[in-house]
Amino acid sequence: MLVDLSNSVGGYLHQIFVQSLDGWVVLGFLGQAFFTARFLVQWIASEKAGDSVVPLSFWFFSIGGGFLLFVYALYRRDPVFILGQGLGLFIYVRNLMLIRKGKKKKAE
Repeated sequence: MLVDLSNSVGGYLHQIFVQSLDGWVVLGFLGQAFFTARFLVQWIASEKAGDSVVPLSFWFFSIGGGFLLFVYALYRRDPVFILGQGLGLFIYVRNLMLIRKGKKKKAE
């Protein structure tokens, strides 16, 4: 008996992950990979320190992934995704500004 993939879960997944694959989807996946990497670098840094720490690279991965996902969300015209990533970008940049300010104060 042949299974009709067009009405099955397999057909749905094929449509989403194979048929709709284009450069924009690849950009979205790349952004998601950067965004996920930030948690990996934070976890590794915390394990090495034996304490919960947030390394500087966490914020750079956040900005890289957030920016790529923001561009992807703009292309997809997804207001929820646009607002979420746009606000996140502001927060990531602000954290880098606060880190820089703190380093300047310590140097003085």
